[in-house]
Amino acid sequence: MTTPRYPTKPQPGDRVAVVSPSAGLPGLFPHVYELGLRRLREELHLVPVEYPTTRVMGADPRDRARDLTAAFADPTITAVLATVGGDDLITVTPFLDDDVLRANPKPYLGYSDNTNVLNHLYRLGMVAYHGGSVLVHLGRPGRPHPLTFDSLRAALFTSDWYDLTPAAEWGDEPLDWQDPTTLTEEPPMLPGAGWRWHGPARVVRGRTWGGNLEILHWLAAADRVPSAAELSGSVLLLETSQEMPSAQEVFRIVRNLGERGLLAGFPAIVVGRPKAWDFGRPLSVAERAAWGEAQRAAVLRAIGPYVDDPVVVFDVDLGHTDPQLIIPYGGEILVDAVERRIAVRY
Repeated sequence: MTTPRYPTKPQPGDRVAVVSPSAGLPGLFPHVYELGLRRLREELHLVPVEYPTTRVMGADPRDRARDLTAAFADPTITAVLATVGGDDLITVTPFLDDDVLRANPKPYLGYSDNTNVLNHLYRLGMVAYHGGSVLVHLGRPGRPHPLTFDSLRAALFTSDWYDLTPAAEWGDEPLDWQDPTTLTEEPPMLPGAGWRWHGPARVVRGRTWGGNLEILHWLAAADRVPSAAELSGSVLLLETSQEMPSAQEVFRIVRNLGERGLLAGFPAIVVGRPKAWDFGRPLSVAERAAWGEAQRAAVLRAIGPYVDDPVVVFDVDLGHTDPQLIIPYGGEILVDAVERRIAVRY
């Protein structure tokens, strides 16, 4: 296993960049964004530093890349946090200054469309962090979820091994950001049923790669994914977005990764709990349970011809559902199917 290159972590009181390389949603939902910034200051004791495009929707990809590069270049900035995801970060990463990024490694936290940046940093040899969002997680109504916040704090400030915890309750039904009065209410939650394990009872330790499934499909189409040889022995992370791709679409995307030759080298696959509710598609609790079952079956059916008896863990809280656990991207993970335990090294 290639030795991961972990960046130096921030300390309380440090300046951290808050950027929107994907979508400038802080400009549309300032009340949610300001709540996230306040928690960043008051609860994590970090000093957020905004950039010209942080609150700008539709900013030119070159300007967004310039801001992200500047955040890495600034020696007073000790970490970089994405405000939220979006759908066009694939057009931004080609304009990043890779020499600057390599020379100034820093923790980068983001998920969803930020899979583009996480994969980009991976290919530059740097560990980043899948998860965390100033709007979604720090700006969560009521309070940050305790599991999310503990994981985020550990990822930001520590460099040790950290045991992930199955959520006792979870949700995928956010409150409406357009209504500022909802910020005092906690979102509805459902009882957790733990992780779902498939495959042999063995222990796998490796580096992580993957992220949002839809973005991985785009990256593969753009020929921006690592080679099968580079990924061999790694642990694959998969999660789906609020666009709720069908089980058939999930099957096709995972199958296509297999046809590219990428799946064969993964001894373990960790799959996030699928989001199964959105404002345009408000599924019932029973429908969400059926949705999750279909998604899990699709993944298992897709990997069957390509992977030799991997350990597969479903319903890990690493994606678009609440809470969200932070996973080092390109960093180390331990998937223990004997003790039914997952640990990551931050």
